[in-house]
Amino acid sequence: MPTLNEQQRARAIELMQEYLQAPGPPDGPTPVEADTERDHGRVEIIEQDLKPLVTAYLASDLPLAEFKSTIDGINKRHTHWGFKGIKGQMFFNMVVNAASEEEVDQELKSAIAVPTSEQMASSRMRTFRAFVNRVGEEWVAAGNSRHGTPKPGSIPFFLSYFWQVQDRDTWPVYYTNTVKVLTDTNLWQPSDEMAEDYVRFKQLHEELAALFTKASGKRFGLYEVEHVFWFRGDNPYQAALAGRKSGDEDTEDAPTPVEPAGQVTPATPANLPESYVPPIVAVLPGMAAHDPKLTEAAERSGQKLPAAFEKHLNAAFTILGYETKLLGQGQGRVPDGRAIATDYDYAILWDAKVRQDRYTFGTDDRAIREYISTQSRELKRRGRIRNIYYCIISSTFSEGYDELIRLLKMETDVNEVVLLQADAVVAMVDLRVRGPLETTLGPDGLQRLFTNSGVVTGSDVRQLFG
Repeated sequence: MPTLNEQQRARAIELMQEYLQAPGPPDGPTPVEADTERDHGRVEIIEQDLKPLVTAYLASDLPLAEFKSTIDGINKRHTHWGFKGIKGQMFFNMVVNAASEEEVDQELKSAIAVPTSEQMASSRMRTFRAFVNRVGEEWVAAGNSRHGTPKPGSIPFFLSYFWQVQDRDTWPVYYTNTVKVLTDTNLWQPSDEMAEDYVRFKQLHEELAALFTKASGKRFGLYEVEHVFWFRGDNPYQAALAGRKSGDEDTEDAPTPVEPAGQVTPATPANLPESYVPPIVAVLPGMAAHDPKLTEAAERSGQKLPAAFEKHLNAAFTILGYETKLLGQGQGRVPDGRAIATDYDYAILWDAKVRQDRYTFGTDDRAIREYISTQSRELKRRGRIRNIYYCIISSTFSEGYDELIRLLKMETDVNEVVLLQADAVVAMVDLRVRGPLETTLGPDGLQRLFTNSGVVTGSDVRQLFG
């Protein structure tokens, strides 16, 4: 039975048309073409690897430990589903660690077997949630850290991943990104009951598949509906540009009026805002890429864009919940800022680099090593700081950073060196604002982004968190 009203159907069709009409990069595939190719790869991996593996495990032809490690290996090689993130493999590991192998094996086989009806799906999700809640409580009662308990909020993604492996035309994966976009665009509002929410999520995908097929004349299945919302959700800077008409030269070139001190004139948008990201954070990707209009806006505010970028990044870390301090402006050879997670005993030393092109390493490596060593000693004197991460934040990064990372880890006290794209900061804030209790700063949350050296993008953040 259709549940979307007329306005919601019109909004959904707008999103579909945005996706279908989106161009690709020069000499590259369109989003539709790229997704079609990716889907062929997904189906191939399902049929050749994943489905036989799940079938063998459910038939008890494969022990739990081998099943878990093989699933991990496949998803590390093929990142089509985001299963290697917090709601997938990490949740799997936590469940196995928190209970006996025999009990996990029994409960897992009952839960991941593909349901034959929506009622059965709802029942299995409730049963598995009760199991996860119980083993989590027993884990804490045994004196273990609460951070090591499996999070029940991961269950819809975790189970639906295995269900779609077995029947991809019936059971959609419960992606956090899809839920976010459905909520932002007022197409759906989930409740606090995950079992009912998943069934409604499935029904909504079926309704949208029929709607999109009729409106476009093209066949839409569950994968194609999923792509519409992934396309919408994978553009974090889009919210910052909302309301600016691409062909309106007079609007774009008009000077920004300067308000008297203490006076703010609120803008009246054409549509109600959908993003959870504050404007001071939403503009970070454009600032990092040296957007000329943001450069002009910064100068009208009486500051240079690099200094404004540092200020906005400090605001982003503050919004995330860190104890923050700007260090770089006028204070000599020091990193631009510091963010400390006091409850989790780690610190982030960060530098902001505004670059229209990729940030290239090599010119300031010695200075970086010197001030990291100085700041690390100061942090160690504070006590209770067990881990220190060094982070460079920019638009994108050139290759050739492995040597710098190796030297910094050898010659300073930093545990890891993270190259954070500005769109990743936006994605982190979006996650944290939406679910501050679910997305912590600790090892089961944002800290995981800093525990491996290398580049972290916005897509990496969204994939890690399902």
